[in-house]
Amino acid sequence: MVILEIIKYILPSIVVFFTAYYLLKQQTDREIALKDKDLQQEKIKKNNELLLPIRLQAYERLILFLERIHPYQLIIRNSNPNLSLFNFQTLLIKSIRDEYEHNLSQQLYVSDKSWQKVQNAKEECIKQVNFAATKLDSNAKSSDLGGLVIEGFAALQVNPIQEAIAELKKEVHKGL
Repeated sequence: MVILEIIKYILPSIVVFFTAYYLLKQQTDREIALKDKDLQQEKIKKNNELLLPIRLQAYERLILFLERIHPYQLIIRNSNPNLSLFNFQTLLIKSIRDEYEHNLSQQLYVSDKSWQKVQNAKEECIKQVNFAATKLDSNAKSSDLGGLVIEGFAALQVNPIQEAIAELKKEVHKGL
């Protein structure tokens, strides 16, 4: 009988204790999860603050790259009437590839779609130089090649450089 009396008083205390323990543990776990979430958000915010200027610089550099490989700019920058057709063709392609290699690391900061458009623009410029060179005989002047490259690029239905620049701009505006 005495044991039953003791249990009668202790059992409700034990139930209250475990209920309080359970509720306090849940609240503590929620607070810890909330603090972790806040820390993660703060970390993401700091990373974005650090990365935003770098990403914007990458977009700027890629647009500059695309402008520099545009056949008109490329030919004006590398124009040399003393070069043979083959040497001028080689110089133009080397210039495009050098510009590209100089900006390879920028792919880290842009989407795969934008990077693919940049690569397509580069390849199309090289293709136009090579195609124009095949239309001329080996005694042609470098200025003939330059004119033919510009004409061929202008005749394209879709300008891959403008398409890549538009994609980069769209991505920047979407991200801001």
